[in-house]
Amino acid sequence: MARIEHIRQKLENWALWRSRMNDGGLGYSSRNIMAVWAEDVWSGTSYHGASIPHSEADAEAVDRAVQSLKLSRSSHLYETLDCHYLRGMGVSEVARHMGRARCTINAQLDQADRYIDNWLRAEREQHDKMRAQAEAERAAAQGSFTS
Repeated sequence: MARIEHIRQKLENWALWRSRMNDGGLGYSSRNIMAVWAEDVWSGTSYHGASIPHSEADAEAVDRAVQSLKLSRSSHLYETLDCHYLRGMGVSEVARHMGRARCTINAQLDQADRYIDNWLRAEREQHDKMRAQAEAERAAAQGSFTS
């Protein structure tokens, strides 16, 4: 199966976010975005050319999804993502490190994409449901005051 491109991009962005956070910062730099981009381009410190995620919340959501793998029966997927994205290992290197075939690592990356996509979708649906419930309660409360 093929990787889910938008999830692969989110994981690359997440890795960039984590690497900056692990370098002593608190996530994204507070400097001008163009200065950060220019520094990344000219110094070669960007993560495989990944763009900066649109928001801190987006990176945090991906982080929660990835961290949830650690606590599940799919902890091997967490290890695969950790090696590939956070430690910067290529697929062959991850395969050697984990004692698995390259095709297995590729399959695990695909499985991780699907897990994260489903996790993020479920989180969005839960958030939307809670927002709709809060709006309904607010509308009901306003209706009771007008009568």
